[in-house]
Amino acid sequence: MHSKVKQVTDRIRKRSVDSRKSYLERLAQLRSDGPHRASLSCGNLAHGFAGCEPGDKNTLRLMNQANIAMVSAYNDMLSAHKPYEGFPDIIREAAHGMGSVAQFAGGTPAMCDGVTQGQPGMELSLFSRDVIAMSTAVALTHNMFDGALLLGICDKIVPGLLIGALGFGHLPVVLVPGGPMPSGLPNSEKQRIRQLYAEGRVDREELLEAESRSYHSPGTCTFYGTANSNQLLVEVMGLHLPGAAFVHPGTELRDALTRAATEQVIRLSAPSGGRLGLGEMVDEKAIVNALVALLATGGSTNHTMHWVAIARAAGIIIDWDDFADLSKVVPSMTRIYPNGQEDINAFHEAGGTPYLIRELLSAGLLHEDVLTVIGEGLSAYTRTPTLLDDKLVWQPAPETSGNPGVLSSAENPFAPDGGLRVLEGNLGRAVIKVSAVAPEHYRVSAPAVVFDDQNQLKAAFEAGELDRDCVVVVRYQGVRANGMPELHKLTPYLGVLQDRGYRVALVTDGRMSGASGKVPAAIHLYPEGLRGGNISKIRDGDLVTLDADAGTIQVELDETALTERTAAPFAGEDHRWGYGRELFGWMRRGASHPEQGASSFWNPE
Repeated sequence: MHSKVKQVTDRIRKRSVDSRKSYLERLAQLRSDGPHRASLSCGNLAHGFAGCEPGDKNTLRLMNQANIAMVSAYNDMLSAHKPYEGFPDIIREAAHGMGSVAQFAGGTPAMCDGVTQGQPGMELSLFSRDVIAMSTAVALTHNMFDGALLLGICDKIVPGLLIGALGFGHLPVVLVPGGPMPSGLPNSEKQRIRQLYAEGRVDREELLEAESRSYHSPGTCTFYGTANSNQLLVEVMGLHLPGAAFVHPGTELRDALTRAATEQVIRLSAPSGGRLGLGEMVDEKAIVNALVALLATGGSTNHTMHWVAIARAAGIIIDWDDFADLSKVVPSMTRIYPNGQEDINAFHEAGGTPYLIRELLSAGLLHEDVLTVIGEGLSAYTRTPTLLDDKLVWQPAPETSGNPGVLSSAENPFAPDGGLRVLEGNLGRAVIKVSAVAPEHYRVSAPAVVFDDQNQLKAAFEAGELDRDCVVVVRYQGVRANGMPELHKLTPYLGVLQDRGYRVALVTDGRMSGASGKVPAAIHLYPEGLRGGNISKIRDGDLVTLDADAGTIQVELDETALTERTAAPFAGEDHRWGYGRELFGWMRRGASHPEQGASSFWNPE
């Protein structure tokens, strides 16, 4: 193992010793309370299988075959989740073939950030993760099940499913992906049209046509945002079948993988002699493997919160320093939009996750000796699934990348580090992703232009007020203020300003999902403005310095002057009602800060 990876793993284990011990003790107690449906009364059990067909009822009356829960985020609106509509029938048939039963245990909400970007609903997005976790717990709490299949892909959905399922970590769990849509409009062209629209040089119809050609069919969006980051990280943790993440929906191979996932979770179940559950598999090594994969691929910055919360659900405590220290030694091995111009399909065709895992293992950057859902170590995940004479088989990943411009080797990476850094200074702590930022933009020191809402920036841009060097400060966007929405509406405008030759940067207590791309962005800043953070004290014209090399973020005021300043008034009360936002007040008030996962469940305060 690389010494830094081992060091970070060891300190996480040491930091987590008490919480992890307590978690595993709870799992042992849950396991000893089984077998599961055998503990139900006759009335409980009768209710549990009342809706089943006679054959399934007969199976469930006996206690020697598995009953598998399906928890799905299917809905028609999310392109990524539309394919899940037909998965339950495939899963039931596969379970019957194993002499077992699969029941649809529950659905979870699944909102699409692509639809809600810049809209009021985006202010529920982060909180939806914890709602999904609770929905998953409700689905599994009937105690009817010996294992679970989790059907989810996108942003907050996979983290929520995992957090909820880890509360039932004595059960074996396999995540079942749906796969990406085929490639559409090239990302370079989509980006060009977006910036032209921001400048008023194309109309809304042209923009809509470009977007519709980009997002055009069932399947996950093809850029490397949070959804596809989810899939890659889960696979590197050994919670998918090998190579399953990026196979297209609606194909024979995808259906075969879904059947195989069902068969495998049955093999892992207690009635089949299984002894390990999700909670044992998600250990310190698996979490570190996920962080390494995130950094090697320039994945979503949202995971500096989501994987903190997932780890905490398993009794494991990680922080941003763990990400940053690993980032120093993990090479950047991919160029996938927005960190390049090619999409996730190009990555998959170049060798994909199996090739990536083999390269990282050979460099000593991943733990091989982990528990996975296929009962083997991580080396088994260096294989690619295929159909051979209609039979699902796995073959070794290619020896060399099929597209070195998208997927490199560990020996010849695109950059020697993972591009994720922690910034700290008199404004607090933040993260920055520099995977797509040119080195000459790593440091920006310029007068602040302060906004309380991302929509204000558009007006300032169109009025020409931003045609200069500036650090755009968007405050009161934290979890306590308005749910910490992603601020993607900023991206085209800031990109245009940079293209015009101005030195620009962004500082915010909100989120960007890493989609800030080429513009340096200090995000997830805390303490947030509404919790007394100094971002609330910045005024227009204050000199603000963001330095990704030095790891600093500060306003150039002496301590006395900064202390004596009063916070700007919070003008976001209207963000707390309407569109269901009034229902989430308790989450806003109780959420932890971003480095603690921005969670309603574990707030050390």
